[in-house]
Amino acid sequence: MDLSDLAAVLARRYDDELIPLLADYVRVPAKSPMFDPNWAEHGHLAAVVDAAAKWARAQPVTGLQVEIVAIPGRTPCLYFEAPATQGLGGDRTVLFYGHLDKQPEMTGWRQDLGPWTPKIEDGKLYGRGSADDGYAVYAALATLAAMDAQDIPRPRCVGLIETCEESGSYDLPAYLDLLAPRIGPPTLVVGLDSGCGNYEQLWVTTSLRGLTGGVLTVEILDEGVHSGMASGLVPSSFRIARQLLNRIDDPATGRVLLPELHAAIPGERLAQARTAGAILGDQVWKQFPWVGCSHGADGHTHALPTTTDPVEGILNRTWRPALSVTGAAGLPSIDAAGNVLRPKTSLKLSMRLPPTVDADCATRAMKAALEQDPPYQARVRFESEGGAGGWNAPPTAPWLARALDAASQSAFGQGTAWIGEGGTIPFMGMLGAKFPEAQFLITGVLGPRSNAHGPNEFLHIPYVKKLTAAVAHVIAQVR
Repeated sequence: MDLSDLAAVLARRYDDELIPLLADYVRVPAKSPMFDPNWAEHGHLAAVVDAAAKWARAQPVTGLQVEIVAIPGRTPCLYFEAPATQGLGGDRTVLFYGHLDKQPEMTGWRQDLGPWTPKIEDGKLYGRGSADDGYAVYAALATLAAMDAQDIPRPRCVGLIETCEESGSYDLPAYLDLLAPRIGPPTLVVGLDSGCGNYEQLWVTTSLRGLTGGVLTVEILDEGVHSGMASGLVPSSFRIARQLLNRIDDPATGRVLLPELHAAIPGERLAQARTAGAILGDQVWKQFPWVGCSHGADGHTHALPTTTDPVEGILNRTWRPALSVTGAAGLPSIDAAGNVLRPKTSLKLSMRLPPTVDADCATRAMKAALEQDPPYQARVRFESEGGAGGWNAPPTAPWLARALDAASQSAFGQGTAWIGEGGTIPFMGMLGAKFPEAQFLITGVLGPRSNAHGPNEFLHIPYVKKLTAAVAHVIAQVR
């Protein structure tokens, strides 16, 4: 199939309509429930769902039905359904997935940028959420509309767009149970919430890490005391927390020490990592905004990663566990910190897990390691915030492998690349369990420097145009 006409149509739609719509979406602080407990009262999630639904209902997609589904007490979802065209019947269904909730603001935005202030610069739309993952519903339905306008036959297509993904998709199982009979067993799942290794070809996600975490609290006193009176006798709660973290990972290397949190890496994933490493080279680690430094006898002018080997770097961020401390409490700001020995320290821990590790088992292992035999008999507790399992894609069907490579060649002039991703999309594991026969095309626009969750997040506009055209090519091959 020649994609040139279809790609041109989609590119114009982005320029004339979709990018302005996404700029409007950026302006809405539609934070996920974890970051906005009063989300229902504030109405931002409802606003972005309503806006997407209004636009969706106006799309020239044959037989399209659009519905906002809202289970009482849960975040809303957008559901759409379009029957097959040109006599394509049978049992073929494509399920699109995306989400409209966002991460919080984060500090560190460039002075002329902001999370809720869209700005287009050098082919990038800056602002929170457009790349993660507001574009998904617009890309999906623009694809179907373009295919119908070009008389390209397509199978039945449905879409589920949630608003709880950035909080771990805890509302999603209820919607899956409710909508599964209407969705039916999908032939292909198209998830548009993932990443890309570069902006030069189609990248297919082969796996996603799981996630667990919680809050570690160490208490040593009932109240703060003068550090001159107590330090050296009363142990610092922060030092005790450091000791406990050393039970979880090696402070020198970052290697996680708990065997329950590791998994064997399948041979196919090792081979794909080697291929991706050869494509990306140093870009695997140079894509991140390392702090610069002008000192050092070795000549380095920036901070360094845990490894500069591209393959090891890919495996570290896709198939090996890793601990991050993402927040803290009990620590006053520097300008308010007196010479006081604080009574307690709380640290928020985030543990990324290999795709095949059981999240509940990992949580139990972390809790046991942190709470048993606390130093100095301090009061220690680890309060889990729940976990989410990872996902490892099933073997790719030959027809899909051919379609993906043809789509990438047509849209980008290069073949498809395959890589695991370090993030977590609980929906994939849920759907894989519910529909074990489905094939998956998990892809996205989160490439180098796109910085989802962080400051200066952007949507790479030339890439999203080509990616959408590639997705259309694949949809046309579902028979």
